[in-house]
Amino acid sequence: MTEKPPLDSSEDRAWLGEGHSETQLADVNGADEAGDDRPAWDSKIQYVLAQVGFSVGLGNVWRFPYLCHQNGGGAFMLLYVFLLLIVGVPLFFMELAAGQSIRQGSIGVWKHISPKLAGIGYSSCIVCFYVGLYYNVIIAWSLFYMGNSFQYPLPWEQCPIDVTTNDTVKECAGSSPTSYFWFRKALNITNSIEESGEFNSIMTGCLLAAWTIVSLAMIKGIKSSAKVMYFSSVFPYVVLFIFLIRGLMLDGAIDGITFMFYPKLEIWGNVQVWRQAATQVFFALGLGYGSVIAYSSYNPVHNNCHRDALMVSGINFMTSVLASMVVFVVLGFRAKNIAERCVAENLGLLNLMMSQESNQPLVKLGWPWISTTDPSTVALADYRQWYSQHSSMMGPNITDCSLEEEMNKGVEGTGLAFIAFTEVMALFPASPFWSTLFFLMLLNLGLSTMFGTMQGILTPLMDNFSILGRHRTLLTVSSCGLGFLIGLVFTQRSGNYFVTMFDDYSATLPLVIVVIFETISVAWVYGTDRFLDDIEVMLNWRPPVVYKYLWKYVCLLAMVGLLAASLLRMVFKRPTYTAWNQNTVRSHTHTHAHTHTHTRTHTHTHTHRKTSFRNSLFYVT
Repeated sequence: MTEKPPLDSSEDRAWLGEGHSETQLADVNGADEAGDDRPAWDSKIQYVLAQVGFSVGLGNVWRFPYLCHQNGGGAFMLLYVFLLLIVGVPLFFMELAAGQSIRQGSIGVWKHISPKLAGIGYSSCIVCFYVGLYYNVIIAWSLFYMGNSFQYPLPWEQCPIDVTTNDTVKECAGSSPTSYFWFRKALNITNSIEESGEFNSIMTGCLLAAWTIVSLAMIKGIKSSAKVMYFSSVFPYVVLFIFLIRGLMLDGAIDGITFMFYPKLEIWGNVQVWRQAATQVFFALGLGYGSVIAYSSYNPVHNNCHRDALMVSGINFMTSVLASMVVFVVLGFRAKNIAERCVAENLGLLNLMMSQESNQPLVKLGWPWISTTDPSTVALADYRQWYSQHSSMMGPNITDCSLEEEMNKGVEGTGLAFIAFTEVMALFPASPFWSTLFFLMLLNLGLSTMFGTMQGILTPLMDNFSILGRHRTLLTVSSCGLGFLIGLVFTQRSGNYFVTMFDDYSATLPLVIVVIFETISVAWVYGTDRFLDDIEVMLNWRPPVVYKYLWKYVCLLAMVGLLAASLLRMVFKRPTYTAWNQNTVRSHTHTHAHTHTHTRTHTHTHTHRKTSFRNSLFYVT
């Protein structure tokens, strides 16, 4: 075997420091025989669960279904699979192979190719820290809701009574019980980001609990976090299947599934749909964070990382499909429920109108089976057909009741989890059980991704700085403590707006740029032929030559195109965030005059929605 040294081994030695092997990408025998003291996974299942747990996160549950629904259903899925195969899997395989062969975190891997590339690894660490700051806030919110689920009835089932007026609280009456509980009871949110407000003491406690859980799970590295992964990575699948089975029994479930899978092939000509699909592929696999590299660095050198790339990517996609089915059977039930309530309200108005004119309980307009006294006997389709023929005679108070219109109201992110889903679960028998199950699932999805995010910070630092490697516990606790202290900005009453800002701008562009430089480093600096030679030594077989062209051209051009599309979108679309106004009980769109400060001027644009579904985690894994 011909060993291929790094591009500048002398400079590399100086950077790596004492106690780190001058591992070459092809020097796999040395890695196996040296018997170094690097931690390793106890079993292959631990490693797979860790990679799946990191890549399968909240975005699979509340981002992918929304994109699928908004962008052509089954047609979007086909486009997603296409981009997953030609961009996602090759880049994921590249990170797995690099980490496994060099057995270093992200800093060490790219510095090994050339010390001048170490900045790629440091950039990954910084982005991981940014993401971890606000991602743990979502875990804190899940803890809060899970704690409030041990009540009957659930506290968001109905509006509270104002003790001073002995009437329903005005803010709740003007929106909905679930919206009121989210914006006022959970967040106690201000009207804009400029009004910071005091700290939310309950959310501060939940955030402290979230960081404590992460710290305890990470304190002994993969030896401790891997044990937690057995539960945190598997439990969400159990819950998703339970919800799917329960959801399929609901009225309106089939309507939801049909709505989800109905293909609209014309979307393939829309550039923005391609951008959204590529972005989802990119972030769903967790590329650029350094966590994939960190996890694979603890593998045996001869592990089949190519099979792992295909398996984890496949599981990730199937999880997105499963989650989409769960979301749409639930939203189908919700839409059917809202439409039927609409029919009942309209028939009640008709009955009132008719009682003022005659005692005839039936509408004599060609549809004698439209009973105004018993709405339960009126099918939604019959009402809509009747309305289509007689709406002009009924006046503005009698409205159409469209299930499709309700389904068309795209719901994602926190709007899906903390408003739409809580509304539906309040309708279930034994609602506290279902609510607890749902938020425990969100908690575990968040934690498994958070473990990977923290590993993307800790592993490179401990590999690169021997003094930090000798004080793992102190580094872990200090990192989590610092994350909690900085994260207090998110527990202000205006904290939700900062979460939205961080989500939209802290990770998207940096991660795309990081992956572009990763691809250039492997494909053009180190060389694809050389890299494939190293992989051949590891796997004892050579990957298909198509990877050479995918890495050198297709993936790189796709990432550059995604970067360009994202930059153009930022240039032509001014940054906005949606705020909740307590006085008008409506969501408002705030447009920033500047994008680099947190205190900005803004304009208000009233929307017609009663609840804000915009506050969402678009690009988290």
